[in-house]
Amino acid sequence: MANTYTEAVNWIHGRLKLGIKPGLKRMEWMLERLGRPERRLKAVHVAGTNGKGSTVCFLRHILQEAGYSVGTFTSPYVEQFNERISVNGVPISDEEIVQLVNVIQPLAEELEQSELGGPTEFEVITAMMFYYFGKMNVQDIVIIEAGLGGRLDSTNVIYPLLSVITNVSYDHMNILGETLSAIAFEKAGIIKAGIPVITGVEQDEALSVIQEKAKEVKAKVYVLGNDFVVNNVASFGHGERFSVSTIFANYPNLTISMFGAHQVKNAALAVMAADYLRVYYSFIIEEEALRNGLAKAQWLGRFEKMNDDPLIIIDGAHNEAGVQSLVETVKTHYPDRDVHLLVAALADKPLDKMIPQLSRIAKTITFTSFDFPRAATAEQLAQLCKHQNKTCCTDWKQWLTDAKKSTNDRDLFLITGSLYFISDVRKFLKN
Repeated sequence: MANTYTEAVNWIHGRLKLGIKPGLKRMEWMLERLGRPERRLKAVHVAGTNGKGSTVCFLRHILQEAGYSVGTFTSPYVEQFNERISVNGVPISDEEIVQLVNVIQPLAEELEQSELGGPTEFEVITAMMFYYFGKMNVQDIVIIEAGLGGRLDSTNVIYPLLSVITNVSYDHMNILGETLSAIAFEKAGIIKAGIPVITGVEQDEALSVIQEKAKEVKAKVYVLGNDFVVNNVASFGHGERFSVSTIFANYPNLTISMFGAHQVKNAALAVMAADYLRVYYSFIIEEEALRNGLAKAQWLGRFEKMNDDPLIIIDGAHNEAGVQSLVETVKTHYPDRDVHLLVAALADKPLDKMIPQLSRIAKTITFTSFDFPRAATAEQLAQLCKHQNKTCCTDWKQWLTDAKKSTNDRDLFLITGSLYFISDVRKFLKN
């Protein structure tokens, strides 16, 4: 039994040693013992390689503006562990974490003695979330972000109102497969019989896998660029402006304060999802709520401005597609700046594809490392870089301290790589 928050979180993180164990049998076992709390949820299930968190954030804000109480389940966290399970954007309390651990821990220990083996960290947190929203604090709607893949992800035990697959690109290939169609097959695993799926997947080989799976289980597919479209996209000083036309309505001149063309696509997915909930599930969502929700949505650690003078931005671009979006966003919004990059990343990412892209926008590029089991060393990263102004540093805090002293208004200090690193950087800059 956990008596304190620290004990509870230490027990959860202690499960990390079990690694990733794809499969749903342990989840099904725990949920059966808990009285099937997941069956009480009205849920939207969101999978995809990138943009899951932003899409969840946009949809949550729209529903909140419409007057609904919205639960969310997201990962990883940026400021504090509790934010993974939130209500209307407010992380659950330390006391509730302790309560939840005391419900799940005895089950985990019992499961450990069985042939299924003990649950992983993510399985434990997912079980906590289902119990919380199913038994302790029932919400009008819960938006659930899948962890890894979809088909064998711990969250994939629900029958949602709606499924969303944001996009498909190369990430976690050691688990999900080496090709886009293999990765799409895993993401498409969240598609359930008769439950519609909204997707922003663009590549033909990935989209055809999703459409095939949907056809197999008689689920209607709504595809971005086909069943709902974005047009009149224009960047402005504080974000992006665009219009969305769904099969149900037209929304001209929407604005978001998240930067980048990729965030416009994520917002469009949220608009289509909100429209579907409005038309088919009688959610009362006025156009004003949709507009205000999009405009207010903020997502920590995603092209987030931490300082104005000098300009310091953090962005958790942690795979090839994420880096591509980051590069395009910098070119669009800050074409005349001298970009000084600080990069730390996990060793199991496609670094050979990521680092050359980052070099294209950098005046200087500095590689560092941080305290995390899977972190690459600064030297490993530097070896993949051909930039003339590349360096390694052991003390990234000193790099940031020096950056803050810059008086050149052309300088843009951009920190990117692992979201775990971004979390550390964000805490340091805020303090």
